[in-house]
Amino acid sequence: MKEIRMREISKADWKLFREKIPVWQEHYMEKLVQEYVILLTDKDKTASAKFWTLEKRIKEDRRKPGVLISMRKPEAIRDIIMLIHDGAISLEDLKDFSDDLQETVTYIVNRDRCEFSW
Repeated sequence: MKEIRMREISKADWKLFREKIPVWQEHYMEKLVQEYVILLTDKDKTASAKFWTLEKRIKEDRRKPGVLISMRKPEAIRDIIMLIHDGAISLEDLKDFSDDLQETVTYIVNRDRCEFSW
């Protein structure tokens, strides 16, 4: 089995990550807004139930990397993995990154899926 160490992202990958993150976040927040619209248009719930459900969701969602991210180079690979786990991006979104980064992230994401799929 290939051993993967969490290492710092390369300069080229870091530059690309900084370019892509605003686009990824905008798409993710659009997805969240659409989910909020569905929540708010549920005719079977009261206005207060919708309000408090929405308030809870926004409070949870605002902490996700698809919404707010620290943008620290040493944490970039971890952030990419969290973006994938939260559904903000997919492995396909990494196609412009180095093979090394793609392999590292793919390995960790697949390992995590195996560990949590029981």
